[in-house]
Amino acid sequence: MTTEVILVKAGQLLLSLSILVVLHELGHFIPAKLFKTRVEKFYLFFDPWFSLFKIKKGETEYGIGWLPLGGYVKISGMIDESMDKEAMAKPPQPYEFRAKPAWQRLIIMVGGVTVNVLLAILIYSMILWHWGEKYLPTDAVKYGVTVDSLAQSIGLRDGDKIVSVNHQKVDRFGAITGKVILREAKSIEVVRDGKEMSFPVPAGFINALLKQKEPFAYVRYPYYADRFEKGSIADKGGMFKPGDQMLSINNLSVPYFTDFAKELRKHKNEEVTIGILRGKDSLTIPVKLDNKAQLGIYPQDPEKFFDYKVVNYTLPQAIPAGFMMSIDKLVGYVQQLRLIFVSKEVKVSESLGGFMSIGNLFPEAWDWLTFWEMTAFLSIILAFMNILPIPALDGGHVLFLLYEIITGRKPGEKFLEYAQIAGMVILFGLLLLANGLDFWRNIISKWF
Repeated sequence: MTTEVILVKAGQLLLSLSILVVLHELGHFIPAKLFKTRVEKFYLFFDPWFSLFKIKKGETEYGIGWLPLGGYVKISGMIDESMDKEAMAKPPQPYEFRAKPAWQRLIIMVGGVTVNVLLAILIYSMILWHWGEKYLPTDAVKYGVTVDSLAQSIGLRDGDKIVSVNHQKVDRFGAITGKVILREAKSIEVVRDGKEMSFPVPAGFINALLKQKEPFAYVRYPYYADRFEKGSIADKGGMFKPGDQMLSINNLSVPYFTDFAKELRKHKNEEVTIGILRGKDSLTIPVKLDNKAQLGIYPQDPEKFFDYKVVNYTLPQAIPAGFMMSIDKLVGYVQQLRLIFVSKEVKVSESLGGFMSIGNLFPEAWDWLTFWEMTAFLSIILAFMNILPIPALDGGHVLFLLYEIITGRKPGEKFLEYAQIAGMVILFGLLLLANGLDFWRNIISKWF
């Protein structure tokens, strides 16, 4: 991965997290102010020892910390990550969090999660309104698929047309890999040479699929030259022209882009003969490949070969559709999370990831549609993770507040302090584990 790609991915991740953190903390800040509760600090990122920027307006210090692991609002009279025991030892003041009625404290605590949920719905709604929804129906994949070695290990072949998972039809081609994972598939059904065939999914397949973090099947489409990478073999030689159809390598028929690229990689540092169709003329072009075995020919947009389905939305239509999309994403995420705990195939060490894993979800080139899709999805994850009943998270505070509302008894401050410490230990432990696994998988393991 080049430095430019790393910077693009890091920039998208940083901007996305900044938006999510600021709006999440505003979800706490605004109701706190409405209930006349003092907010001492409002920070993007954490600021142990020093901050990059800070300014004080009224009773609140606004700033940007140097540690990009989130952000926080420090509310007076609240047992939080600041562990301000000196202030908590004094009698409650009217402007403090602990002096407010339980229902007000509850609204303040659920404010962040509420904003994240509403933000996801808003983003998905605006995406559908502005871009609409485009997808490739599984029935439209007329050239079949190209499968990787993992899929080949269970009997799938290039050219197969995938029709169902667990004998349940999958309408959208892009959803096939997700269905295999979430349904813990026992079989994948394909059409091969006009006959429907079923292939059992063996133990270990799903875990391997999660580990590789890529689809096991890609759509096949004819390989027509669109443009050439500057300085590449095709660009320098002048032998290829835009519109050329790639047909063969050393007389082996490979008319589809993925198949062509796969075969070409077998001939590193060799001289090969490329068969093409230019207009009505069949030509053969000798080419000396380097150790990358790439011609540098970008294929024409695959969308020109298929009947994609496009759904356009008016604004009134986009809002409920955005709501349903948010629900679908949340359900899918929870189902994936569930696999970590209940599936024998899924290993925590291979499924858990930190900031590197999140950053790798963003594309190598800046794309606003993908950026907003990822930001909406991360907003859902942030909302779900924060509402978990773990001390130090919003959900932990909510749990204790619900106990107080139901029983009429407030948990002791010492108990809350100890619970906060325990929660922080759990969270920092998970944070270290997730990012440590990322560091191992992406850096250390590549050195040995």
